[in-house]
Amino acid sequence: MSEHRRKPSQPQDGGRAAARRAAQQPAGRRAAPPRDTHSTTEMLSGSHGEERPAGGRAEARRAAQRGASGGSRRRGAEQAGRGAGRGRAAAAQSDDRFLNYPRSDRDGWRRFVPSWKLVGGTCLGFFALLVAGMGVAFAWVDEPDPQKMAKAQNNVFYWSNGTQLAATGGERNRQAVSIKDIPQSMQDAVIAAENASFEDDWGVDPMGIGRAVVNMAMGQETQGGSTITQQYVKNLYLDQDQTIKRKFTELIISLKVGATVDKDEVMEGYLNTAYFGRDAYGIQAASQAYFAVDSKDLSASQSAFLAALLKGPNLYNPDGGLGDNASRDENRERAEIRWSWILDRQVEVGRMTQAEADKWKKLGFPSLTESEQATGLGGQKGYLVETAKKYVMKQADITPEQLALGGYRIYTTFDEEKVKAMEKAVNKTKKAFLDAKQRPETDKFVQFGSASVDVDTGAIVALYGGDGWDKKHFTNNADTSGVPVGSTWKPYVLAAAMQHGTYKTAPTGLSPLSKYNANDLIVIRNQNGDPIPGKNGQPFRQKNESDKAYGYVTLREAMEKSINTPFVQLGMDVGHEHVAEMAKDTGILEQSMDQNNASFYLGTSTPSAIRMADSYATFAASGKHREPYSVKKVLDDGKKVAGFEQPRATRAMDPEVADNVTDVLKNVIESPEGTGKKAQKLGRPAAGKTGTTDKNKSAWFVGYTPQLSTAVTLFRTDPESRKLLSMNGTGGVPSIHGGDIPAEVWTNYMIDALKDEKIEDFPTAIPIGEKADGTGAPSPTPSATPSRTPSSTPSATPSQTPSKTPSPSVTPSQTESCDPFDWACDDDGQNGGNGNAGTDVGGTDTGGTDTGGTDTGGATDGGTATDGGTTDGTTTEGETDGKPGNGNSNGGLFGGGG
Repeated sequence: MSEHRRKPSQPQDGGRAAARRAAQQPAGRRAAPPRDTHSTTEMLSGSHGEERPAGGRAEARRAAQRGASGGSRRRGAEQAGRGAGRGRAAAAQSDDRFLNYPRSDRDGWRRFVPSWKLVGGTCLGFFALLVAGMGVAFAWVDEPDPQKMAKAQNNVFYWSNGTQLAATGGERNRQAVSIKDIPQSMQDAVIAAENASFEDDWGVDPMGIGRAVVNMAMGQETQGGSTITQQYVKNLYLDQDQTIKRKFTELIISLKVGATVDKDEVMEGYLNTAYFGRDAYGIQAASQAYFAVDSKDLSASQSAFLAALLKGPNLYNPDGGLGDNASRDENRERAEIRWSWILDRQVEVGRMTQAEADKWKKLGFPSLTESEQATGLGGQKGYLVETAKKYVMKQADITPEQLALGGYRIYTTFDEEKVKAMEKAVNKTKKAFLDAKQRPETDKFVQFGSASVDVDTGAIVALYGGDGWDKKHFTNNADTSGVPVGSTWKPYVLAAAMQHGTYKTAPTGLSPLSKYNANDLIVIRNQNGDPIPGKNGQPFRQKNESDKAYGYVTLREAMEKSINTPFVQLGMDVGHEHVAEMAKDTGILEQSMDQNNASFYLGTSTPSAIRMADSYATFAASGKHREPYSVKKVLDDGKKVAGFEQPRATRAMDPEVADNVTDVLKNVIESPEGTGKKAQKLGRPAAGKTGTTDKNKSAWFVGYTPQLSTAVTLFRTDPESRKLLSMNGTGGVPSIHGGDIPAEVWTNYMIDALKDEKIEDFPTAIPIGEKADGTGAPSPTPSATPSRTPSSTPSATPSQTPSKTPSPSVTPSQTESCDPFDWACDDDGQNGGNGNAGTDVGGTDTGGTDTGGTDTGGATDGGTATDGGTTDGTTTEGETDGKPGNGNSNGGLFGGGG
């Protein structure tokens, strides 16, 4: 082998270093020969030129691979060394902190994720603090005294002069009994209805509280999260404040009672302190109040009823409660449903067999005794106390349960002498006009309601709510609901026209001397001149009570005779929103307004007598309105309760507008043809308006002097369906109008109520507004009057007699006064289908009477049957969709029956 092919010896500094240097060579470059630092490298020369490194290409590749591998291991070692250094530094830093958070041994977002040790330690610490706190609280609070409830006091109500009106509630109706005198059926019913886990829980139910919170958050029916133990503890707090401190204290006491008190003792304490309504505290008082038996003698059915009352006697006592949705009918329905549910619930939780539940259901809802509370609040006292209670709850945000605990001194605005005068006036009129024994079909179920308000203050001075609680009449007719007010609504239309004007005069107001078409069955048009559509698709035609052809009359005369058609068209010209706003500004509650038809302007709305009296007082006070109020002062434990200051006056309309309305309403009484002429017997300046609704289902008179405003309503109600009945024939007369019995009651009351008041007159009304006649009104020319008479008979047939139909005089007057292009002047349908006056329109009774009526004791309004119904949608076919009596049922004093 030649010398230069011999394998060279390995240099002493070879290995990894050499491999690393080889790996660092640029790609494609041959590996350099190893260098021996200890001896010269043998270099051979010859004709071959540059020599290759020893080992050739294969060796170079192997050397490069060994170098790369070694370099990676070294870099990894260096990085590990640096990481270990950082870790040691971080660990040293972590050792200096109490909590390693944010975590120093993590990068990025992981630094903020707590370790399981941190989470576990935090929870353990919180639990330890909670246990310690509960332990301290557990030892700190004392168990309540069950006899604390015996300290509940009466509520005392006073007349306006400070003498006592009535006293209700308090300790007189509470008697504690032992658990052995509480039947097992009562205990079972309460446990099934209120707290099925009572015998096993610790006094509180976390799951129940959680369910209550979830249900409230989801908008579902609110369910109580309280156990029987919690309710027992809560009953012992007379203040019942909904504060966090009291809630926490209640929770701690409940836990303590649950842990230390026997379950029988808790049940006994709960049923001896619970409020059941009828001023009854405790099971013994409730058993006597509702069934006249001792608690130990209660049946399972009676027990289920009393358990139902625990959900809230104000809403489940069949006597009725306080508030918008607590009527007798609604409460009884709720009570029966819950009574049945409790029987089924006892079966579900194993405390009653299905056969027993079926037996009690078959026997029906248990019979209740008459309320002694009603007997103690006979006459008008029950209605006065109820009205005052509603006002107290509204003004002071007091619950019925808190009020029932007693201790309040309530000073009302009710004048004892005026209340007696109002009751006397109603009784006198009832005796003179009604005879339910002789005329049961017409005179039975007739009801009166009335309210009187002081003009200067808005104070309610007198009410007549009905025969009395002691006579089983529990509905307060002074706070009526569902009784349409009829034509007493027309002053709001006139006031809105004078305040805002019509679409032709705005912003200038309209003069009450403006003329409008007063004929029967005219087509009502909107402000664009288009007919308002009726239900049958034909143009809407408004019905008067009589088909008498009045022609064009001033609004003053239309009010005097209570003609319908001018005010419906006037309302359309003024605008629905302005009329509604005017009524609202004078105190009419918006929820009592029926605003869905054109006859809105004729009184299809259903405000209460209290609201109507207060609203008309705004006219008497020259446009200043004050909210009605019945309580002027309340003391609780001798301290004055806030919220009972006299309501402040607000400006409802310009003084000139109010005074002109008064001037027009004075004419209703003073004119020989006025529908309110009976009130002339008062013998002093007065203003007022009559109102009668479709088919005489209600009749009103609302009037005022400068000192006092009073509303009287009359209606018939079916005791079963609660629907209004017609009063045609009531009192022995064909139909009842506001100018009849209601005006009689109003006058007799006002004579007595004002006997000690000096006679005052209203401010003089100055001319107001622009005279803008309804479209089609004839121009006042000398030939206008004669032109009406020449052709009075050409269109009449020989068979028609002048006394039977006014048509001969109607058609010519229309021909003379109507322009061919006048959309507001109607030539058709003026005679109501040629039906006899006020009897049939196209064969359908509209509730009218013969023109002139039958004057029995002044039973008609000035001999013209003028008080107009609230027929809604009457057309040439005689269709009606008016539904007086089913209007909004919350037209009461404080919003909804209250």
